[in-house]
Amino acid sequence: MSATATRLRRLAASTAALAAVAGGGVILFSSLSANERGGGPALEALRRRINDPTAVVPSRAVQESALAGASSANPLDILVIGGGATGCGVALDAATRGLRVGLVERDDFASGTSSRSTKLIHGGVRYLEKAVFNLDYGQLKLVFHALEERKQVIDNAPHLCHALPCMTPCFDWFEVIYYWVGLKMYDMVAGSQLLHFSRYYSEKESIELFPTLARKGKDRSLRGTVVYYDGQMNDSRLNVGLACSAALAGAAILNHAEVVSLLKDEVSERIIGARIRDNLSGKEFDTYSKVVVNAAGPFCDSVRTMADKDAQPMICPSSGVHIVLPDYYSPEGMGLIVPKTKDGRVVFMLPWLGRTVAGTTDSNTTITSLPEPHEDEIQFILDAISDYLNVKVRRTDVLSAWSGIRPLAVDPKAKNTESISRDHVVSEENPGLVTITGGKWTTYRSMAEDAVDAAVKSGKLTPGSRCSTRNLRLIGADGWELSSFTALAQQYVRMKKSYNGNIVPGVMDTAVAKHLSHAYGTLAERVAMIAQNENMGKRLAHGYPFLEAEVAYCARHEYCESAVDFIARRCRLAFLDTDAAGRALPQVVEILAAEHKWDKSRTKQEMQKAKEFLETFKSSKNAQFHDGKHQ
Repeated sequence: MSATATRLRRLAASTAALAAVAGGGVILFSSLSANERGGGPALEALRRRINDPTAVVPSRAVQESALAGASSANPLDILVIGGGATGCGVALDAATRGLRVGLVERDDFASGTSSRSTKLIHGGVRYLEKAVFNLDYGQLKLVFHALEERKQVIDNAPHLCHALPCMTPCFDWFEVIYYWVGLKMYDMVAGSQLLHFSRYYSEKESIELFPTLARKGKDRSLRGTVVYYDGQMNDSRLNVGLACSAALAGAAILNHAEVVSLLKDEVSERIIGARIRDNLSGKEFDTYSKVVVNAAGPFCDSVRTMADKDAQPMICPSSGVHIVLPDYYSPEGMGLIVPKTKDGRVVFMLPWLGRTVAGTTDSNTTITSLPEPHEDEIQFILDAISDYLNVKVRRTDVLSAWSGIRPLAVDPKAKNTESISRDHVVSEENPGLVTITGGKWTTYRSMAEDAVDAAVKSGKLTPGSRCSTRNLRLIGADGWELSSFTALAQQYVRMKKSYNGNIVPGVMDTAVAKHLSHAYGTLAERVAMIAQNENMGKRLAHGYPFLEAEVAYCARHEYCESAVDFIARRCRLAFLDTDAAGRALPQVVEILAAEHKWDKSRTKQEMQKAKEFLETFKSSKNAQFHDGKHQ
């Protein structure tokens, strides 16, 4: 009892200390006027351009031509390497400041870490706990900052992001008090950026909200739950939205284009551009730039060694594994947090796109372009959630499992990756090469702002305005409402080709209409028109709302260049259900072949590459495992 009293007294003291710091936090993160943040007429013009319903992104050929045309006499202001959240955020930020910007990505936008997240937009409850009990102001500042950015991410892409309640089970009264106070502190730190207030629910209320929650766990009875709110997103579609928004703002962006080497001025030894290879055509060309921004995520060290072969590693790669389970594991609209696993980590179980995603692990790993989850990591997640559910947790229920690599900035004092701060680092070790690494999805926008600020300073650039991305809605966001799907359901039909070749009309049902509205925002009508007018209204996979029309739309308007681009990043079928993605592949490849005019050899190659990609997703259907517990 004395130990509990001691912990409570410590928590109370920490709360008081946090309240004092939070008072200062209001000053630290006070709102600036539109003019102070580069707003005004220029920002309004950008908003109209990005959200013009008739606007079309420049073709890939036009973008490549713009990059190849950046000569030493007429260079870009900034060339970005890496098309993840941070890289595309840098391109959008720089372009909206009036700078000449290029971006290259060796695979596809969000092909790495940015499509393999927990899908949360969060301030970091775990970091707040560390900040309080370790009296770590650095961690606290990180939480303040992330909570402010969380609200901006949701506001700038409301069709792709939303608030999500997360339930924390409590199996004794101390846990009730501890988590209630801790999450009230989380609310307090959020301040005006609060999504919704946290609150306590009794055992009965909790079971009504989360029917699969166990009433007993490890010989203890459920005393209730504390529910708080964070944000959730469709990560890769948000990334693609950033890329397309940057393109509309004037950036020359090119996926499937790899940096072969960096160009260096022989006299000053300043980095002045890059040699680029188009991985689709094999063509190589030089692109000159006043500054190069290295936003290559886990691969940023490989870019740094192009400038200096003796560069010391900045990245400590951490593996984060997630699994996807059927929808009945969690109710729609309520997540679950396992606050303490056997090794002290936090595991989330969240409803996502009609299924349940659970994760994550946090362990050292090696850097590879296609990381695969290990069976023991999948079992770890299954073990962690099984103690909190009344559902029989089975390995055979795993529809998809994937691994992502977090590019954590190295802290030499840290003993493991779990204790490394997720704050970001901006550095310029070689003149003309600015590296941005670390951080997390939630803070991509401010990371991009810091990187562009560093690039402006490095290249003595003269932007036309200050950063204006804080209140800049992405493509498809402006004018979108939760009820927008109703117009699709009422005004469009899905014309489908039957097996005998006849064209038959189909209803634009609520599930499909909602999916299109959330995935494409105000541009969903373009997809619906293709489904209706081009007889492409058939679903790609049974039980999922993805349509044939989306493949054509993404090929035409979202730089979708391969089958994997579509099944993994434009729609999320590979992440939701690996087996269903495999069944959809022939139709996806057929449509892309028609759109891009592939020959038989390329078509066959695309099928093979996609099958190999899906094999890295260890669902129960394609994994070899001997499971003694989760049968």
